[in-house]
Amino acid sequence: MTGERPLVVAADETVLDEILRVAAVAGCEFDRAPDLTAAHGHWARAPLVVLDEETARLPATLPRRAGILLVCKGSPGPRTWEHAFRGGVERVISLPDEESELIGAFADIVETPAEQPGLVLGVVGGRGGAGASVFAATLALVADRDPGGALLVDCDPLGGGLDALVGLEKTAGPRWPDLRLDGRVSMSSLAAALPQRRHRGGSLPVLACGREGEGPAVESLSAVLSAGRRSGRTVVCDLPRPLGGAAAEAVAVADLVVMIVPVELRACLAAKQVLRGLAELTARTGVVSCGRSKKDSSALRTAGLLGPPMLASMLPERGLSAAVERGEFPAKPAGPLASAAAEVLAVARREARAASR
Repeated sequence: MTGERPLVVAADETVLDEILRVAAVAGCEFDRAPDLTAAHGHWARAPLVVLDEETARLPATLPRRAGILLVCKGSPGPRTWEHAFRGGVERVISLPDEESELIGAFADIVETPAEQPGLVLGVVGGRGGAGASVFAATLALVADRDPGGALLVDCDPLGGGLDALVGLEKTAGPRWPDLRLDGRVSMSSLAAALPQRRHRGGSLPVLACGREGEGPAVESLSAVLSAGRRSGRTVVCDLPRPLGGAAAEAVAVADLVVMIVPVELRACLAAKQVLRGLAELTARTGVVSCGRSKKDSSALRTAGLLGPPMLASMLPERGLSAAVERGEFPAKPAGPLASAAAEVLAVARREARAASR
């Protein structure tokens, strides 16, 4: 956030209450003045000025400047536009219909967009029990060690809850049913409110499905993914195999969708069915094979049967299944899981840099 706070000049208490609520959603603090005379000391240096209609009707006593918004209740009438033009207003925002526009304006002050946009990565199992959720959590933990940080997002309502997988089922904080997001979201505020999985590199925020299995709405997930990308975070989405609704939205915007496929023929046949659904939404897919090669199968054969490029080959991790059963998610900085996750992350970042040139 910049050193100066936005300035709100509002005489209408009802409008002021709405502005307060919207600013809180964006995680933005502001200075308030009851009238233009009192606003004089903050007027020139505030990064944003928000006026209500009562204030805008008054004769202009302060110099014209950029970044003035006029907030009104309901649709603006001709007199509102007249006052806006006279006062040098940049944008008129009607509440409640254009609430997301005001959230976005406050969020721009709180969070300057990152120099390098964040990544959106999806992880899906080629068959049931492939270990996609475990890989998604590991991928997010590896990404969270970098300065931009990461966010782990549960998009599988029938997956049992990512919070339970990483040991956060009893930790307070919002899950998907608690969030009704539409439009601009402050990623810093959201991440601070979510349950956090602590690890050697920091603390990973986790956005899980509800305890009764409620998953994300399309609009809410879209807002979170956009906020993550804008803030420079790597957002890792744990996806269900039957794609639809919010999961389809995640696949469509992802920089890369990773399919976890055990090295066995039946798993490849099942994965081909999942790939057909993915292909309708994206061509940005890759395979991570897992398990030990059998007599008639190998990692290379797995990739050849499926089509998408092989991103990494992952041997079994000793003690993993028992640790997960005990509710002790392994956050090892080394080992087959972490190594494969690092390889996938390197590929995704390399392809993102190439696409931006």
